[in-house]
Amino acid sequence: MKWLNALIGAGLSALGVDTAGRVGGSVQFFLYDVAKIAVLLCLLIFLISYIQSYFPPERSKRILGRFRGIGANVVAALLGTVTPFCSCSSIPLFIGFTSAGLPLGVTFSFLISSPMVDLGSLLLLSSIFGWKIALAYVAVGLVIAVVGGTLIEKWQMERYVESFIKTAGAVDIEAPSLTQGERLIYARDQMLATFKKVFPYILVGVGIGAVIHNWIPEHWVEAVLGSGNPLGVVLAAIIGVPMYADIFGTIPVAEALLSKGAQLGTVLSFMMAVTTLSLPSLIMLRKAVKPKLLALFIGICTGGIIAVGYLFNIFQYLFI
Repeated sequence: MKWLNALIGAGLSALGVDTAGRVGGSVQFFLYDVAKIAVLLCLLIFLISYIQSYFPPERSKRILGRFRGIGANVVAALLGTVTPFCSCSSIPLFIGFTSAGLPLGVTFSFLISSPMVDLGSLLLLSSIFGWKIALAYVAVGLVIAVVGGTLIEKWQMERYVESFIKTAGAVDIEAPSLTQGERLIYARDQMLATFKKVFPYILVGVGIGAVIHNWIPEHWVEAVLGSGNPLGVVLAAIIGVPMYADIFGTIPVAEALLSKGAQLGTVLSFMMAVTTLSLPSLIMLRKAVKPKLLALFIGICTGGIIAVGYLFNIFQYLFI
């Protein structure tokens, strides 16, 4: 969509705005990224929601129930890619699956994968960073989800699930069959509802990205998140945890950081931390699991995210 950036730049120049300056450049960056992400977001949410209409909770539960061992973790992680876009939206499904008797490790693979990786993020990441980075991000996200769920299952952490979850029983009912028209209406409604929820975070994310892109000196970003700081990955993960956004809100920030000299693995660690370990989602998850299991979940995710960050920093030359 470079034509859109050029069109916005020409329009601003016609209004007397100097797009080569900091203020004008920030305005152009903001308008272009908001328009680009909004258009892509609506298209992707509609498409993913249509696909999601074929995987209601009851059907997903039946699919997961057919598999055992690590295969179940892999399927759960893959199912997570066609579910809602933020960690808080995924926790009710996690609770439903757990109360329905699915293995705890399998449900945690789903919980990790759902906010971190989805089909929409794959397409949006590819449009901004290229297919190699997008596919790599999705692949490592799925690996973290599978490994994390497998470890939780191996260590038999079921006793650390709150008792009301264990006794709740299956809460889902069989979803009715939908016609093609009903699926399209569902996809439209999901698109509008999700867009309204996500759009404020896009504005904030693009605003932060515009500031980073046009106001923060490049050597500052390189000093903190570049190759000169061996703790850049850890710092990025720590910064990302208190934030609450989905991947659509973090992409503009990541794009600006990368253009300013931050290392690829450091940027990916930041994105994963924001989407997977946001404080609101952890507070919700604490209602369902006991502190020891919550701490293990945080530890596995944080360790995986940091390891992925350093790995991608080492092999950054293969992607950029």
